[in-house]
Amino acid sequence: MKPEIIDFDPKYREDFKNLNVEWLQKYFVVEPFDEHQLSNPESEILEKGGKIYFAKVGNRIVGTASLLKEHDVYELAKMAVTDEFKGMGIGNLLMEHCIAEGRKLGGAKLILLSNRSLKPALKMYEKFGFREIPVDEETPYERCNIKMELHI
Repeated sequence: MKPEIIDFDPKYREDFKNLNVEWLQKYFVVEPFDEHQLSNPESEILEKGGKIYFAKVGNRIVGTASLLKEHDVYELAKMAVTDEFKGMGIGNLLMEHCIAEGRKLGGAKLILLSNRSLKPALKMYEKFGFREIPVDEETPYERCNIKMELHI
């Protein structure tokens, strides 16, 4: 069954949180900033001009990604695909959708914060044209040791 990319719906709020907590707990820890953002997606992302998308297979939400608005820049964030569905191209679909949406929203570029240990993710970002830039000292994540951007 082909994945479908859909916009945020409050009925999927827990899926948004659970998908992100799943990967954070697997590789790192859920930091206080994550907990707050994941528990309050409407006020922390949507009401600030951001977007949240889901990958849906049948009736199941299997992936998510968001765009956080920062002036004319959007941060690609909270991207996750559940382990059972990894390797099926869902991350690529989410990435393509986020890039297209960032353009539609008038963003000049997309940025992302990540960690060098997440090699498959970094490889995907590079495939889509993201390039490394210096990490700001003000990043809200302890796990962040790489920042990337894509001019759109």
